[in-house]
Amino acid sequence: MIHKGLSKAGIFLLNVLSLLPLFLLYGLADAFYVLLCYIFGYRRKVVKENLMNAFPEKNGTEIYAIEKRFYKFLASLFIEVIKMKSISKKELNKRVKFKNADLVEAYLKNNESVLFCSSHYGNYEWVCMAIGLNFSGEHFPIYKPLSSEAFDNWFLKMRSKFGNNMVSMRQTLRAIQANKHKSTIFTFGSDQAPSKDESNYWTTFLNQQSSIQLGVEKIARKTNRPVFYLKINYLKRGYYEVDCVPICINPSETGEFEITDMHTLFLEDIIKEAPAYWLWSHRRWKYKPEPKVSSTHIKDYDIMDAMA
Repeated sequence: MIHKGLSKAGIFLLNVLSLLPLFLLYGLADAFYVLLCYIFGYRRKVVKENLMNAFPEKNGTEIYAIEKRFYKFLASLFIEVIKMKSISKKELNKRVKFKNADLVEAYLKNNESVLFCSSHYGNYEWVCMAIGLNFSGEHFPIYKPLSSEAFDNWFLKMRSKFGNNMVSMRQTLRAIQANKHKSTIFTFGSDQAPSKDESNYWTTFLNQQSSIQLGVEKIARKTNRPVFYLKINYLKRGYYEVDCVPICINPSETGEFEITDMHTLFLEDIIKEAPAYWLWSHRRWKYKPEPKVSSTHIKDYDIMDAMA
């Protein structure tokens, strides 16, 4: 009961803060940065360790500079997520611009479907919201439910208010099957680590052995839907450009793990280009590969066969 009460109080406060204009919220973000980075040291050890492992060629001064820029961005990202509650369509479209959207629309207007590959880079939440406003097909973002039911419901309402149809990870196949005759976009966050039991494929990512989600590849190869990567470019505080990059047009012609390697290497290049805007506070590498385990192949699902 106490937890529920705190959740309701917290949500009420976030809703009130959301009504403030962004220039005031960014002032709060500057103060929040100091708290995150210097007072509370939010996951400082995790962030530093991740950066050092990802960039062994960088010295301590360079790592510290990236770390500071990351925390400044994280504070702004937190404020921008709060603003989702009250942001207007006009304001969102002013701050999130899509590049090469016509390449995607060519499929959607032909009553075909596509897959979007995304990551925890830049303001992925705003980008996901803006997809529902900028493309003609129905949009189905795949998400992982939060442990707090109250906050999960709060996020769901914000994420879906501009026409997005949020789909829980475990309901992905069912949603694809139910909408197989529609022109759709399914968006996957491909950089989140699978659970230990679902870590079926390992590769080198940012200089470390990493387990990679296989959802995009499994669906792309079964349905032959083209895969576009959403390359989010941070322009300045509160402004983003999203390049829709086609990384695999004919998935059925690819080999096992080929698409997975494509989007993993593509994200790695994005991060190396501007590392401060990826979510370094995530415990991405908490699982390690089991020794002497033979290669595991992608499992087929009977429900997918119905879409062939």
